[in-house]
Amino acid sequence: MTADKATSGTQKVSVLTLAAMVVGSIVGGGVFTLPENFGDATGVLGAVIAWSIAGLGMLMLAFVFQSLAVRRPDLDNGIYVYAQAGFGNYAGFNVAWGYWASNVVGNVFYLTFAMASIGAFLPGLGQGNTVLAVLLASAVVWLLHVMISRGVRQATIVNRIVTIAKIVPILVFVVIAAVAFDAGVFGDNLWGGKPHTAESLFEQVKATMLVTTFVFLGVEGASVYSRLAQRREDIGRATVLGFVSTLALFASVTLVSYGVLPRSELAHAEQPSMGVVLKSVVGEWGGTLIDLAVIVSVLGAYLAWTLLNAEVMFMPARTEVMPRALARQSGNGTPIAALVTTSISVQLFLLLVLVIKDALNFMLKLDTALALVPYLLVAAYAFKLTLTGQTYESADAGRRRRDRAVAVLAIIYAIFLLYAAGTRYLLLSCLIYAPGTLLYLRARRERGQPGLTRLELLGCVLLWSAAAVAAVFLATGALQL
Repeated sequence: MTADKATSGTQKVSVLTLAAMVVGSIVGGGVFTLPENFGDATGVLGAVIAWSIAGLGMLMLAFVFQSLAVRRPDLDNGIYVYAQAGFGNYAGFNVAWGYWASNVVGNVFYLTFAMASIGAFLPGLGQGNTVLAVLLASAVVWLLHVMISRGVRQATIVNRIVTIAKIVPILVFVVIAAVAFDAGVFGDNLWGGKPHTAESLFEQVKATMLVTTFVFLGVEGASVYSRLAQRREDIGRATVLGFVSTLALFASVTLVSYGVLPRSELAHAEQPSMGVVLKSVVGEWGGTLIDLAVIVSVLGAYLAWTLLNAEVMFMPARTEVMPRALARQSGNGTPIAALVTTSISVQLFLLLVLVIKDALNFMLKLDTALALVPYLLVAAYAFKLTLTGQTYESADAGRRRRDRAVAVLAIIYAIFLLYAAGTRYLLLSCLIYAPGTLLYLRARRERGQPGLTRLELLGCVLLWSAAAVAAVFLATGALQL
């Protein structure tokens, strides 16, 4: 089957379904950890600044995806193809590979968090890092694999239902916490610590950046599914609609928590910390409600990300970026080879949970670090279009300036996130990025095309050098999982 026929034979989905994919991808387990993560890092003032920066930065990225979807309607699966169009095949491959790896790690976070929450009802699961928890998580991996393999459209319908089911408990939390809001407690939580200086506040905000970015991963979900949209403009609408909804939700969860418990208690709350906050107001059933919500939410997010991740490998395989074998589809149009590869990879990463001390925190931060380069290159491509004038008419001067400003802000935000990620997670990311080059070279050989250009070779050498440093640090104990 040709690529065009495969696309034309796929059923289209509405803007609301696309928006549900964005919300379903964004709202996973991260929102339930916000009270503890923010309480440990900062106070009310720092939280407001952090959400303002994250909101503005991610909104700029959302606008970038919205603009590119309209300006380059010929490009599908935008998270990789924009980097490919702007900076070459090797850049496009690394975005696809890094984004895919990020999603795999994120899915392991979701499964581990789900097992930890189920542990409230089923002994033996611990914090999701016991042998029994990994076995149960593995069963979930393959159960959802079978469901998704039955058809992408059927799975997206299930995703819309699950999205509604997991949003309701979060809204219940916000309403109850708002009713119980204590202005005195909120005021005491204004500062995140001493001294009350700009430098201290900057470090507090910096400490929240990976968390705020993690909870927003998935803002590009509609762009990845561009080939399924009924109308091209629906992609941008769904992206902005999904982003604004989740920003309001996340900021509300964080701020109302500061009005319920002192920051010292938030900082030491067990995860899911949202349950600790609600339990302090309404009793035991509050904690139970949040545990159930976590289970539904993270399994729903796992479904959404697995759907998305199969697309991330399938679409590049239809061009010269990924090996052709990954483009194989089942009879109902499901990208089955990419789906199998994704499920196997999640299964392998699940084994790491048994040996990592703080698996939840580790997977959260590694997931985010892996996604930063893809975001940066997409924003850089949008900036490049405004410089070259491609897709812009002479009468679009005003629009071109606005798009350039948006792209610059998105680039600055992505670079700041790389700084906030720190050396540890950037080196570990290189350790995952580097081996992917072998897959890229295989794809090039299959099509009888040259491997790396001189500039790409330089980038490859730098990448492998960083990976080698990470490997040495791991072996000597200077870098730990």
